[in-house]
Amino acid sequence: MNRTTSTLAKPFARTMDFNTNDTDVTTSRAVAAYDLASLTATVESACQRIAPLWPLNAFVAVNPYFGLRHQDFEQASETLARVAGSPLVMPRRYYREQISTGRITRADLEQALQQYGLVPDATEVGKAIASDTSPPIGQIALVSNVLEGLDGIRWNEFVVERISQFAAAYFDQGQASWPMPWRKEPLYEAWRHVAEIDLSPRMMGLHGIRTAVTALPKLPMDTIAWALQRLAIPADLVEDYLHAALLNIGGWAAWARYLRWEQELVGGQEDSIVDLLAIRLAWELLLFNARQAPELGNAWRHAVQALQQSSARSAQAPAQMDFVLQTAFELGYQKEIIAKLANPPGESATKLSPTRPSVQAAFCIDVRSEIFRRALETVAPTVQTVGFAGFFGAFMEFVPLGASAARMHMPVLLTPGYRVHEHVHGASDQEVKKVINRRHQRLHNANIWKTFKSSASSCFSFVESAGLLYGPKLLSDSFGWSRTVPHPEKKGIASKFHRRLVPTLGTVSHGQQLTQTRQKPTQAPTVGISVADRGATGEMILKAMSMTSNFARLVLLVGHGSSTVNNPHATGLDCGACAGQTGEVSARVIAALLNEPKVREELARKGIPIPADTRFVGALHDTTVDEVTLFDIEGLASTHAQDLKQLRKWLTQAGQLTRMERANLLGIHDSAPEVVDALIQERSRDWSQVFPEWGLAGNAAFIAAPRSRTAGIDLSGRAFLHDYEWRKDEGFGVLELIMTAPMVVANWINMQYYASVVDNKRFGSGNKVLHNIVGGSIGVLEGNGGDLRVGLPLQSLHNGERWVHEPLRLNVFLEAPKAEIDRIIAKHELVRELVENRWLFLFQIDDEDGGIYRRNTNKQWQRMSSDD
Repeated sequence: MNRTTSTLAKPFARTMDFNTNDTDVTTSRAVAAYDLASLTATVESACQRIAPLWPLNAFVAVNPYFGLRHQDFEQASETLARVAGSPLVMPRRYYREQISTGRITRADLEQALQQYGLVPDATEVGKAIASDTSPPIGQIALVSNVLEGLDGIRWNEFVVERISQFAAAYFDQGQASWPMPWRKEPLYEAWRHVAEIDLSPRMMGLHGIRTAVTALPKLPMDTIAWALQRLAIPADLVEDYLHAALLNIGGWAAWARYLRWEQELVGGQEDSIVDLLAIRLAWELLLFNARQAPELGNAWRHAVQALQQSSARSAQAPAQMDFVLQTAFELGYQKEIIAKLANPPGESATKLSPTRPSVQAAFCIDVRSEIFRRALETVAPTVQTVGFAGFFGAFMEFVPLGASAARMHMPVLLTPGYRVHEHVHGASDQEVKKVINRRHQRLHNANIWKTFKSSASSCFSFVESAGLLYGPKLLSDSFGWSRTVPHPEKKGIASKFHRRLVPTLGTVSHGQQLTQTRQKPTQAPTVGISVADRGATGEMILKAMSMTSNFARLVLLVGHGSSTVNNPHATGLDCGACAGQTGEVSARVIAALLNEPKVREELARKGIPIPADTRFVGALHDTTVDEVTLFDIEGLASTHAQDLKQLRKWLTQAGQLTRMERANLLGIHDSAPEVVDALIQERSRDWSQVFPEWGLAGNAAFIAAPRSRTAGIDLSGRAFLHDYEWRKDEGFGVLELIMTAPMVVANWINMQYYASVVDNKRFGSGNKVLHNIVGGSIGVLEGNGGDLRVGLPLQSLHNGERWVHEPLRLNVFLEAPKAEIDRIIAKHELVRELVENRWLFLFQIDDEDGGIYRRNTNKQWQRMSSDD
């Protein structure tokens, strides 16, 4: 029998000493719901509603509403309001501000009202907008909420705190000096051990809790079943109730969902999220039993009845005005971008022509690349820029030198096909082994030193005796002259080897002991890209980039990363398509592959001839300081010296233009270029800087079209730009890949920013000044307790005076035939849910009649204009 399998809940009534006559709320509907099959399915469904939370060392943007994507946007809003009191749109005062500034026009409002079938009545609209609240929807109450209302004690905070402290210790990844002794046991069993010796409930006035914990069922599903039966949750509300319980500890539920996600990708199973749900419901039982008083039973019965009544009402009367205002807000941006795309500036210098480009530069589709691409094309009109997902088609996991585990280096929605190792260029196996051993020893010594400094026996004496010795470093770090800590990618490696570190396409002598992998479990992990597969890999990548002819002498593959200090969410500024890593490794791997003579020979046979003087160069765009670093160019000094010199000049000029444009948002716009450059450099090294860069704030559009469609248009760093030419896409496989990977990743990013604005308390991470890292790299707490925080901190969204990010759903523009777009939507359920349930807006650009068409919920295409 599976550990989570329920035997049945009823036999535990006597063991728990719960007298069901106390409340008289047991109903036949409730009991009927708890047969094993239906309960298991309902628990799984509730768990699937939770979106995963990636750890800080790979902080991937996640759509927190991903588990509700099967629901329509408005239906999901009702669900969130009912289970958590969480809004899916902004408060009405926000829209009033947009109306007062002209961001929402009268025409936008009238059009939004018409879309919802409402008569534009200025008086009624004015009354609705003047109200700060929308019609309430009854929220599911937990026992902790009801008990809190009776005696005024913050029971909900207490329960969340106890679970959070336990989870932090259980899931700890090396931060704790004293590991929990029961970490090898399943989560629920470990909690029972801890709860049996926890004295905190007694301090809160709860007696008999330890005995009650001992009497709890030993299997999590039994506990869940008994809690539902004991609390008489109606059958039609069970899933919502379980969802509410999980969202009550939403941060740790998201972490447990991540652990399950990782196992699901390799065909495994992970049940920590079910255990966590059982723990939360166990606390419901414990509180209910500890307060066996008529007033609690009556209050709980009334709460359940009120919930049933409000659920019926909310299904009949949704608060449409909130969605009217949000739609009007989104229409304003749609009109603006449609006007730009429908009337491009004219023939662009970047449009493919017989003239050979001086340089080709493929950038990630990241919105920050849009500004740099535009700047580079401004200073160098003969340069052709390309937009492509920042992993550059490298379906790999990557192992840094001496690391004990591989890291995903591609979209987390996909499965890697091979593993790439970091190597020391030009080093023998013996020398590499020596470097790895020294790195391990240095890291070990650093951990010992850190433990010593923070230990109870030495912290005070150490500060008194050695504190002054840290004065110079403290001064240097404070003024940004040095990093506060070594960069994690180079930590433990002697500086003389830094420039010799390279990812290798082949197998290596080290790292053979690694067995953990995200590759398909049906085969042994593949190390390196096999020689037989390299030609096909190169062909797939070049065709996906629409780059199959007229190659420049230098072709850059520009990944992106960031450089900040004292920033737990630093990897959130790196490449989402590379699973929260920088794009450096992906760019270098694909550049090396495309430079191989045998690969080029095979590509030529496939109709993609690459000139002998063409060299692919991996590069990294630092989005914090807007500088581009070139890699592996040592062999080009004799053949491409002038090209490199000119390229560096252009990149420097483009970087300066980009910094000047970004300076407006950073509050340093009224300064000379050299002053702006210095201030931005300083921000990247300032450990007190809460706004080092704005990341992807403002993102609102995804455009897959030829660069000639967007060249010369100022998209203000708000659009993901993916180059795509449908006439070169035989079979429309590239379009299908774009719609199922980059478009979905962009939606995740867009929805993470959206949710972090509309409900930062639940789906954001609050004030970053108060953040404390928990579990090594699991996540952050805001302050010294509470739930694990998810999403983005306020300082990534708000500058202290206004929201820098506008909460808009993603607007996707595809320059491709409507029939093919419809075919792909029909084929892929995930894409269909996002489009037809209005989690994004889909537009088609017709390059034949010049029109832009929106796909409506009835699956029909409607021609748009900037006035629509």
